[in-house]
Amino acid sequence: MTTAARTSARGPSSEAGRKRVEWRDALRLLAQLLAPRRGLLLGCLLLLLVGRGAGLMLPAAGKFLLDEVVERGRRELLVPLVLACGGAVIVQGLVAWALVQLLSKSAQRLIADKRIEIQRHVGRLAIAWYDKQKSGALVTRVMNDIEGIRNLVGTGLVELVGSSITALGAFALLCWLSWRITLSVLLVLLAFGALLFWAFKTIRPIYRERMKIQSEVAGRLAEGLSGVRVVKGFHAEEREAQVFASGALRIFDNVRRTLSASAGLHLAASVLMGAAGVIVLYIGGSDILDGRMTSGDFLAYAMSLGLLAAPVVMLASLGTELTDAFAGLERVDELLRETPEDVDPRRTRKLGRVRGDLRMEGVHFAYEEERWVLHDIDLEAPAGTSTALVGPSGAGKSTLIGLVAAFATPQRGRVLADGIDLADVELGSWREQLGVVLQDSFLFDGTIRENIAYGRPSADAGAIEAAATAAHVLEFAAGLPQGLDTVIGERGVKLSGGQRQRVAIARALVSDPRVLILDEATSHLDTESEALIQEALRTLMRGRTTFVIAHRLSTIRGADQILVLEHGRIVERGRHAELLAAGGRYAALHERQAGLL
Repeated sequence: MTTAARTSARGPSSEAGRKRVEWRDALRLLAQLLAPRRGLLLGCLLLLLVGRGAGLMLPAAGKFLLDEVVERGRRELLVPLVLACGGAVIVQGLVAWALVQLLSKSAQRLIADKRIEIQRHVGRLAIAWYDKQKSGALVTRVMNDIEGIRNLVGTGLVELVGSSITALGAFALLCWLSWRITLSVLLVLLAFGALLFWAFKTIRPIYRERMKIQSEVAGRLAEGLSGVRVVKGFHAEEREAQVFASGALRIFDNVRRTLSASAGLHLAASVLMGAAGVIVLYIGGSDILDGRMTSGDFLAYAMSLGLLAAPVVMLASLGTELTDAFAGLERVDELLRETPEDVDPRRTRKLGRVRGDLRMEGVHFAYEEERWVLHDIDLEAPAGTSTALVGPSGAGKSTLIGLVAAFATPQRGRVLADGIDLADVELGSWREQLGVVLQDSFLFDGTIRENIAYGRPSADAGAIEAAATAAHVLEFAAGLPQGLDTVIGERGVKLSGGQRQRVAIARALVSDPRVLILDEATSHLDTESEALIQEALRTLMRGRTTFVIAHRLSTIRGADQILVLEHGRIVERGRHAELLAAGGRYAALHERQAGLL
C-alpha cells in the first residue's frame, strides 16, 4: 500500500480520534474549573430544581382547572388553585433572583482569579518565549479569552443543566398524558438533537479561529499605538489604518459565519418546534374527538410541551455561548501549560549574598537548534571587576549578557557564579542580586520616584534620592512640577531619551546589586551628561562585578578587561592600552571612531 493510500485509509479514524480527544480535553478542563465550586453549583442546582418544579405546577393546574373546576363546577377550588399558582410564581422569581446573585458574582470572581493566575504564570515564562509573542495578543488572552467562562460557572451552565432537567420532567409528563403524541414529537426532537450536535461541532472551530484573529489584530494595534512616533514620522497613518481594517474585516467575516450558523440553528429550532405544535394539534384534536383525551389533558399537554420546547430553544442559544467559553478555556489552558522558566528540577540551589566571581567555560548558545550565536566562550570576571564587550551588531554581545542574567541557559558549557553553575540555581536568588540597565530604558507609567524604587520597593527616601543624585536625575527633576513625584507617562514618554536612561541607571543603583549589567547604558546621553555620569558610574561600579556593552569606545577605557566579539567568538581580549598596542580589531575599530569625531 502506498504512503498516500495508508494516509487516506487512516485519515477519517485519526480525525475522529482527534475530535474525541478534543471533547475529552474540554470536559477535563470543565471538571477542573468546576471542582473548587462544586458545593456552590450543587446548591444552585437544588435551587433550580425547586424553581423548575414550581414551574411544572402550571400545566397540572391547567388540567385541574378544566377537568375539576370548570367541568364539575367546583367553584370553591378556584381560589386555592389560583393561590397555589401564585405561590409557585413567587418561588420561581425568588429562585431566579438567588441564582443571579450567587452564580453571576461567583463567575465574576472566578474571572478575576483566573486573570490573576494567568498573569502570574505568564510573568514566570522565559524570555525566549516572550520573543515569539506579541504583547497586544497576550493582553487579549489574559483579559478577553477568560471572559467567556462566566457561562461555564455562571447562570449559563446551570441553566443548561436545569433546562435539561426541566425537559426530562416535561417529557415524562408528556408520556403520561399521551404516549401517542409524545412518540411523534420525539422524532422531531431527535432530529433537532442531531442538528444541534452538528452545529456545535461546526461553530466551535470558528470561535477558536476568532480568538486567534482577535489576538493578532490586538497585537498589531498595540504595536502601532506604542510606535505612534514612528508611524507619524513616516506618514504611515493610512497604512496602519489599512492593516487594522484588514484585521477588523477578518473578524467580521468570522462573526458573519458564526451568526449564519447560529441563525440557521435558531431557524431550525423554530421550524421543528412549530412542526411539533402542528403534530400536537392534529393528534390531540383527534384524541379529544375520539374520547381518548379530556380538554384538561390537552391543555396540560400543550403547556408541558411549552416547558419542553423552551429548554430546547435555550440549548440553541446557550450552545453558542458555551462553545465560545470552551474555546476561550482551551486557549487559556494552552497558555497555562507553558512551562515557567523557574520550574526546573535542576534549579534547587538558593544563593545567599554572592561575591560576584563570574566565569564562562566552553559556552555555546543557539536560539534555534544548531544555529550557534555563541561559540566556545571562555571568560573570567573576578568580583569587583568590569568587563566591556565590543564588536559589530550581531556579534553576540547581548546574548552573552543574557546568559549572565540567566535569561537563557547555554546548550553547551557552563556559566558559573562563585563557582556555582547558574543552571542549578533558583532564578530568584540570582536575579535579586543583579542590576540591569538595558539599551531600551523601559520605564513604567508612574512617578520618577516609583520607577527608581522599582527594583527595591522597600527603599527609603534617602536611598532613592542618593541614587537619583548619583545618576544626575535630580538635576532635571528639580525643574519638573512635582520633582521626583512627577508622573512621566507610559514608557516615560514625558522625558527625553537621556533623562529616561538616567532614571534607569538610578533604578539599577538603588537595588544595590552585586552584579551590574550596563547594555549601552550611556547611549542616549549627550556629551555633557555622559561626562557627568561616567564619574558616578565609576564610583558606583567599584566593588561590583560589572558587564558593559558599549559601541562608543570612549566609555570603556577604564574597563579591567575588554572582549572583542565577532560572529559569536571572542577574537581579542585585554585592556584598552594593550589592545591598541596590538593593532588588531579593537585598534581598527578605535581608529574608525576617532576618525568620525
